[in-house]
Amino acid sequence: MSFLLKRLAGLAVVLLVASFLVYGLLYLVPGGPMAFLLGNRSGTPEQIAAIRAQYHLDDPFLVRYATWLRGAVTGDFGSSLVYRQDVSALMAARVPTTVLLVAYATLLIVLGGVSMGLLAGLRRGRVEALVNGLSSAFLAVPPFVIGVALVIVFALGLGWFPVFGAGSGFGGRIHHLTLPAITLSLASAAFLARITRASVREELGREHVETARARGFAERHIVRRHVLRNAAIPVVTVTGLNVAGLIAGSVVVENIFALDGLGSLFVRAILQRDFAIVQAVVLVLVTAFVLINLLVDLCYSALDPRL
Repeated sequence: MSFLLKRLAGLAVVLLVASFLVYGLLYLVPGGPMAFLLGNRSGTPEQIAAIRAQYHLDDPFLVRYATWLRGAVTGDFGSSLVYRQDVSALMAARVPTTVLLVAYATLLIVLGGVSMGLLAGLRRGRVEALVNGLSSAFLAVPPFVIGVALVIVFALGLGWFPVFGAGSGFGGRIHHLTLPAITLSLASAAFLARITRASVREELGREHVETARARGFAERHIVRRHVLRNAAIPVVTVTGLNVAGLIAGSVVVENIFALDGLGSLFVRAILQRDFAIVQAVVLVLVTAFVLINLLVDLCYSALDPRL
């Protein structure tokens, strides 16, 4: 319990620092919010004063930050400067697409990466060479290239999957998100396969495994009881980092496949200088990243209480 409380306290500090940076750094952009609010107009002193009063830009920075943080804690991120809508409502409509995409890609990463890594770690020769070759190829090709290739072959060529959109209903969403999830997961699955292979190979050479073999235990029993659990710690670490990275990677994939998720909203907000949306999305992504790392730490203690 004390471990969990310490981690939660650290989580709160990290989020507080991140929120301060997210809020403050955007105001260092040349022109700041006034440049967007005025557009191409120069604005009269009266207009500038009215805009600054409307958006509380004359308040001290710390006062504005405290007001924004108080609202963010309760889920109120203010109003979008472009859409003239509540930022929380805009994000809530897009969160399911991003969450389902990341969850789908995570499933593919874990199943594909761990399976390939186990095969390469337990079977030398052609299987290992094949897995190493595939992982090298997937790691070398950028995700946007993989996405375009998948669209050309499986969407436009074979017609198996839709070209864009997130679909409706659970089955329709899974169908629409298959190509984006594969695009998002291939490089991470390849990296996880390499880590799994190396970890399994290292555990197979340890003394307690050799002792188990000498005592006559079946190889399947040795792998299940003595290899997999000890090899799981670096695998869990890499999986957690990859899943956290998927949140950022989804920005590219959502734009390739025209998915209306947080990533595409984030990109449009940057281009349109919609500060409220940018601040809210970045804070949500940072929170998700930190929570995933907390979950990885808790998995460590479950796998090996000595940690």
